[in-house]
Amino acid sequence: MKVEMSKLKINFKVQVPVVINYKGHQINKTLRTDLIVEDLVIVELKSVSSLQPIHEAQLLTYLKLFKKPKGLLINFNSTNISKSTRSMVTSYYDKLDQCF
Repeated sequence: MKVEMSKLKINFKVQVPVVINYKGHQINKTLRTDLIVEDLVIVELKSVSSLQPIHEAQLLTYLKLFKKPKGLLINFNSTNISKSTRSMVTSYYDKLDQCF
């Protein structure tokens, strides 16, 4: 995936750490999202027999912590990757058209 995005000159970051603050206190737990594409879309990559609610919760947490508008959860352990991909949007998505 990284190779293809590089060929297409799509900007992305890999394994981006997020700082977690709770009521002004920094939590010493490192969370890393798999990819952030064009500073807008978080992509979480899995290879599991089936996507579970915990995977969706993880993506939703990253979307909130990074304040990003859209997320993709992709399961590569599938015969049809398009059927094993889930998309999520946050309230930041509504604000996108104001930016462009």
